[in-house]
This record gives sequence, C-alpha cells and structure tokens, in this order.
Amino acid sequence: MSADKDSPVVKNAPLRWRSKIRPSDAIRNGTHGLRSRKGRTFLTAIGIAIGIASMVAVLGISASSKADLIAQIDRLGTNLLKVEPGSDIFGDSAALPKASPAMVRRIGPVESAASVSKLGTSVQRNEFLKDDNGIAVLATEPQLIDTIEGSLSHGRFLDQETSSLPVVVLGSVAAERLGFNSLDSTPTVKIAGVTFAVIGILDQSELNPDLDRAVFIGNDAAGKYLGAKVVPTGIYLRANPDHVETVRSVLPQTVNPADPNEVKVSRPSDALEARAEVDKNLQNLLLGLGGVSLIVGGVGIANVMVISVLERRGEIGLRRALGATRRHIAGQFVVESASLSLLGGVIGVALGTAVTYFYAHRQGWIVAVPLAGLAAGVAIALVLGAIAGLYPSVRAARLDPAEAVRPS
Repeated sequence: MSADKDSPVVKNAPLRWRSKIRPSDAIRNGTHGLRSRKGRTFLTAIGIAIGIASMVAVLGISASSKADLIAQIDRLGTNLLKVEPGSDIFGDSAALPKASPAMVRRIGPVESAASVSKLGTSVQRNEFLKDDNGIAVLATEPQLIDTIEGSLSHGRFLDQETSSLPVVVLGSVAAERLGFNSLDSTPTVKIAGVTFAVIGILDQSELNPDLDRAVFIGNDAAGKYLGAKVVPTGIYLRANPDHVETVRSVLPQTVNPADPNEVKVSRPSDALEARAEVDKNLQNLLLGLGGVSLIVGGVGIANVMVISVLERRGEIGLRRALGATRRHIAGQFVVESASLSLLGGVIGVALGTAVTYFYAHRQGWIVAVPLAGLAAGVAIALVLGAIAGLYPSVRAARLDPAEAVRPS
C-alpha cells in the first residue's frame, strides 16, 4: 500500500499514490470501537442522554403547559374585567358608589356586568358549628353567572324570582368545605341564624378562584332576611374583545367620577399570562441545569476516548505503518466520539419525549413537543461529541508508529 508524505513507509510518493479513505470507510472505522465495546458505549452514552433528555423534557413540558394555557385563555376569553375598590389618599379602604353597577352597564362596549357585595357574616352547615371555614357570603345579581361564563355542576343559579327568596348557591370550594357534593338531600345552610336552602353548586371557576370560596345570595334576599345594606364590593364585566383596553381605561372615571384613583381595575386572565412568564423563567433555569449535565457528559466522553486511544495504541501504530495518515487517525477518533455522543442524543431525545408525553398526559395538558427542540437536541449532542473527541484524536494522530506497535 502506498502512503502520502507523512507516511513512515514511503517518502515523497507521487500524488496519485496518496492514501485515501472514503467517508463510508471513515464511519465504519469510527464506529468499530463502539460496536466492540457495547457495554462501555452504552454507559458513556447515558451521560449525554441524561442531559439531552432533561433539556428536551423541559422544552416539551414548557411547550405543553404553554399550549394548554393559551387554549385555556382562548376558551375563557381575555375580555373579562373586574372592578374593586382601592385605597383613599390616607391608605384606608375605599368603597364603590352604590350606583356604580348601573353606570358600568351604560358604557357602550360593555356586553354584561354584575356586582357582588361581601356581607360581614359567615355561613355554617348548621347552628351547632361555629368554626371559621373561610367562606365569604356574597350578595349578587342574577346575571353574574352569565358575565363570568360560569357553569353549574348541580341545580341552578339565582334568577329574578329566587333572588328575593331564602336560597343560596355555593361555589365549588364552599360546597366541599360545607360537605355538600350534590342536592339530593335538599341541603340547607345557616347564615346569621337564618336557614337558607341550597339550590345550586357551581363548577370551579378558572379565572375567578375567589368566587369558588363563596356562597351567593340575592341582593333582595340579603336585605330582606339578613337586614344587610347591599353596597357593591366588586363588579365583573364582559367587554367587546376589540375594546377591552378602551373600556379598562374609562372604568375608574365611570365608576367613581369624584375619586377615580380609588378604583382598581384588573383583568383575571392576566394572572394566567403572568404564570406563563414564571414558567418561562423556570424553563431557563432548568435548561441551564441540563446544560451542566451535557458538559459533564462531554467530559465523560473525552475521558473514555483518551482511554480508548491508550488501549488501541497497537491498532493505531499498525494502521500508520500500512499508510494511514495522521488525518485519517484523527478523523477515526472524531467520528467515534461524535457517534458515541449522537447515540446518547438519540436516546436522550426519546427519553425526553416520553417524559413530556406522560407528564402532560397526567396533567391533562395538550402534548406539544417542539420538533425544533428535538432536532436541536440531536445536533447539540453531535457537536458536543465532535468537540469532546478533538483532544483524544489529536493525541492518537501524534503517536509515533514505531513506539505504538512496540510491546509494552
């Protein structure tokens, strides 16, 4: 066999006799060491696989959570606004004018609005219980259920007829705390010593968790049976989706023209968007941890390749003596390192995808694994393996053929 100018066998050989190696042969030579040491290959690849799997899982779980969140926001809408009293110039709690619900409904783009009034009393299952269950008693208007686009798991909500009767509707958490999961036993509750029949139980409200912990009574019934002075403590309204920000900007002046600074306007869907931002920050942190795992895996591959070079000194010396160039030897070990890392990358992508699927499925989310993330995982593994193999490959290429084949 002939060799090129750096071959120890033939010096100054013509260019047409220069030793060459095909890409397929380079790959075959580079993966031969992996196939002959399957156990060590697998264990080394696992180091890269863990890092890639963690990064793919983080991206996949984050994407699934975001997709579910976006679907949830689209379903619930971003046009629900909530008006609450703020603070006066002395820092004390302000109050909403009694006529504010009617004023809000006069705003053109407002599609519906309903007020709630928190009463200074508590609700119990019977007169023998006096514990603080954290359930609020809210006097409200019948259109509240339509405004918040709520639904009922049992019974019905208040209407024009029942708003003046001694009946209540329970939020989902309130029903759970009071020990009611249906209306089969015709349940009743005690509010300020007065018995009220339960006519409905609401489903969980995803945008308004505070309403889940409340008991709803009609405005007229609150004044008639509890002697309460009904003053709005909150107003929920739906605005035309194209004019949400416009409505939001005029609400303080509309609700309280004298002191607009004492009115607080919020959009419940903003809480979901804020949660998405928190998830994004957490994702960056976890990706950083996954990157550390990749670096550790890369160091492991470099270490294994150095050991492989020492173990295969005889093979390297023989190939050099038969005409292999330093470039061929270096390429062989770079291919071997890259192939080892690529194997770990493929395993990691598969593991990360599986983790994403099972976690998202368990949470009831939409499964969304970004294809770009999968491709990036494999590409990162391949590049990392090539970089990790540079030093061992250079070391192998610089071995003296005579010294390499000499028995130790």
